[in-house]
Amino acid sequence: MATAQPTTDRLAEKHRSTLDQALDTIRTRAYWSPHPEHPKAYGADGSLDAAAGLAAYQSLLNGRFELDQPGTDGWTGGEVSPYGPELGVEYPHADLDVLLPAMRAGMGAWRDAGAETRALVCLEILARISARTHEFAHAVMHTSGQAFMMAFQAGGPHAQDRGLEAVAYAYAEQTRTPAGRAGWSKPQGKRDPLELSKEFTPVGRGVALVIGCNTFPTWNGYPGLFASLATGNPVLVKPHPRAVLPLALTVRVAREVLAETGFDPNLVALAVERPGEGIAKTLAVRPEVRIIDYTGSTAFGDWLEANARQAQVYTEKAGVNTVVVDSTDDYRGMLGNLAFSLSLYSGQMCTTPQNLLIPRDGIATDQGPKSYDEVVAGLAAAVDGLLGDDARANGLLGALVNPDVKARLEAAADLGEVALASREVANPEFPDAVVRTPVIVKLDGSKPEAQDAYFSECFGPVSFAVAVDSTADALELLRRTVREKGAMTVGAYTTSEEVERAVEEVCLEEAAQLSLNLTGGVYVNQTAAFSDFHGSGGNPAANAALCDGAFVSNRFRVVEVRRQA
Repeated sequence: MATAQPTTDRLAEKHRSTLDQALDTIRTRAYWSPHPEHPKAYGADGSLDAAAGLAAYQSLLNGRFELDQPGTDGWTGGEVSPYGPELGVEYPHADLDVLLPAMRAGMGAWRDAGAETRALVCLEILARISARTHEFAHAVMHTSGQAFMMAFQAGGPHAQDRGLEAVAYAYAEQTRTPAGRAGWSKPQGKRDPLELSKEFTPVGRGVALVIGCNTFPTWNGYPGLFASLATGNPVLVKPHPRAVLPLALTVRVAREVLAETGFDPNLVALAVERPGEGIAKTLAVRPEVRIIDYTGSTAFGDWLEANARQAQVYTEKAGVNTVVVDSTDDYRGMLGNLAFSLSLYSGQMCTTPQNLLIPRDGIATDQGPKSYDEVVAGLAAAVDGLLGDDARANGLLGALVNPDVKARLEAAADLGEVALASREVANPEFPDAVVRTPVIVKLDGSKPEAQDAYFSECFGPVSFAVAVDSTADALELLRRTVREKGAMTVGAYTTSEEVERAVEEVCLEEAAQLSLNLTGGVYVNQTAAFSDFHGSGGNPAANAALCDGAFVSNRFRVVEVRRQA
């Protein structure tokens, strides 16, 4: 049953101004966020403060996570925090042959509600999630290994911003065509004109599948979830088995809001797999699934693009992020900025730099010429200084998300000369957490054996200081890397206008997002919703950008009904 008008009016009164501001901001690309970044901003107007959020999170542990969705045929779980404790949460396991038809049953009313009502309902879901940011932060922290403040900000307000951004783009694309009936009259000279009444309705494609990731379950999950829901599609959320809780909470909130506003709660549902079940491949080729959003490995992303032929597939896969170091007028600022970028969340971000291309003859700086060895040693010292205090290190590094990252880190030391060795960091609060500082390995870019190391992604706290013959050689290596391996981010440092133009040209031609001469409090790893595009969709690292019109426009089609006037 479609939502009643009084409910729509209440939602409009509450959220229409936020939607309008979001629509304005995606045009201006200015800074804006309706979701506070500071933990102390919460606790009023019904939102959970720090103590209440922690208590709410703890109340979820060691119990069943009830959702009351159709087709539950058992219970499953098994999440273990990267900080050590078992979560002990059991989730409903779904019989897909029951759940998927139930999800489609509410599509008609959701379609008929129109783009504005769908957007307002999505904003109400986001508002309720925002009020529980402290609770979500602990859930993200203990499934991803992010340190608390990062989990709070990236898993909370920043993820919510990305969800709202997707809703704004979805609304803008759906309303390009006028809602309601449009008159059409074609003159016929002396005869009466030909007249038709035409009605245009955005129609969702079908069930949308969100395949969640381990490292950023909400930040990477919300764009696809809200883009699909706002364009009229039911959304089935399939979390990563190690990071279920944040997305399960999201599904629960969404179902509550849908039911309260008069829509079928089964428009959003959860699919949690049993250990080793691997239901992502099964779901991906189901005929009901018409949209897929995926963040994760290149191998599975390529499989989805090749095999889920019935669906529109949006992927964010792996890339080799590169920084070209040519020259700088703020040597200390450059080293500090890079050190932070390499350290944040133990390098477990798809945007973290991996390859630092440095001319073997050195670079010009405001502190005089610096050789390749001096630049690498300076960067190692900057990382050491940043992470020398264990309390600060824990706050920046978080914990390694899984044993594979630890194995890659340990293996990296054998790939070349180690400029900065990784060390263990003790976490007094969570003694079982695996916390490691980054390793920096020196490689000679001219040697073929070194290419095997730097020319593939080494996800985690591993970076390669690659010696190249010149800046021109660095740019050619950058071009080849982006073209063949993809990149979510590119960074460059130069005081030369000519080099700056050359780097820009490479990134424009190869469709890579570029950050130039960052020396302050903005880092190449970070992107701001409503302003920055995350990925471009134009190189092998991702086939979509978060978020632009292309990310939402093919999640629905416009169906026309013509009537004789």
